[in-house]
Amino acid sequence: MVDWELAVRIGSRISGDGPEVTPAQAADAVAELRADAERSTGLVRDFTGLDAPADTAPVLVVDRRGWMRANAESFGVLMEPLGDVLAKKGGRTGALTAKVAGAELGGLLGFLSGKVLGQFDPFHAPHGRLLLVAPNVVHVEREIEADPTDFRLWVTLHEETHRVQFTATPWLGDHLLEQVRALAATMESGSILDDGLKRVSEAVRNAGSGGSLVDLVSTDEQRAIIDRVTGVMSLLEGHADVVMDGVGPEVIPSVARIRAAFTKRRQGVGVLDKLLRRLLGLDAKMAQYRDGAVFVRHAVDAVGMEGFNAVWSGPEQLPSKAEIADPQRWVERVHG
Repeated sequence: MVDWELAVRIGSRISGDGPEVTPAQAADAVAELRADAERSTGLVRDFTGLDAPADTAPVLVVDRRGWMRANAESFGVLMEPLGDVLAKKGGRTGALTAKVAGAELGGLLGFLSGKVLGQFDPFHAPHGRLLLVAPNVVHVEREIEADPTDFRLWVTLHEETHRVQFTATPWLGDHLLEQVRALAATMESGSILDDGLKRVSEAVRNAGSGGSLVDLVSTDEQRAIIDRVTGVMSLLEGHADVVMDGVGPEVIPSVARIRAAFTKRRQGVGVLDKLLRRLLGLDAKMAQYRDGAVFVRHAVDAVGMEGFNAVWSGPEQLPSKAEIADPQRWVERVHG
């Protein structure tokens, strides 16, 4: 369905290599990120009460191309349900369509590869993997003039929280994959990729309207599924931000300055950057951090950390998108 090798090649040309570093600086950044990830496991456990095995999901410190290749693999897993739908409904994709799709996704990967500091990939068999993008960490710490030692620990605290979320609750990755399958089942027969690419082009032309690709290419049924996923992702991102802010003051001397500078940076820089963020739905991603953190803090204040951790007991306890916006509804539904 997608020429992933082409996507990675195009993405690599767009992204570049990142900041200039000496071999010694590169080795130091990699070693420190690995050590910080290991240290963060205990810090996250002590703050959240979530106990996750440290050796089930590997930590990989990668460059931008490595991040793109890892995400191409994950996208391939996520698109398997769509491939099954195509096969059952008689849809076909040819080599040309696969290359067009690869070029489109290569542009997306190239843009994002310069933005992402880290990511937990829950769809990598058997238990997921944690990716830390070293050149981007170095780039941002220089850009906001942060203390490198403090900033690297701050980043790994957030990403390690995601690793703990998924490895302490093994059902969570399967639940998200089920939502992908449900979304694939809503697709119409025919050339799904051809139709999708036409709608992407329409979205690009109408980017000034303020909508994102998700808004423009989803039906009502699909949007309902996306809303469920949004609730989960808001929880995950908000929880990780709360952990960062809760643990940070004890172990990161300059955490307040880092948080202020990074929050400002999340707003985007140039006009093109802001347009792409809106088009790709990254503005909604920023709202997930904010709204999810408000949800987590309200729930913890209301029922304590142990009471909040009921959220990890099964899919039925996850907050809906509406409950993220009104945390007390979740507290009353789960705790009475």
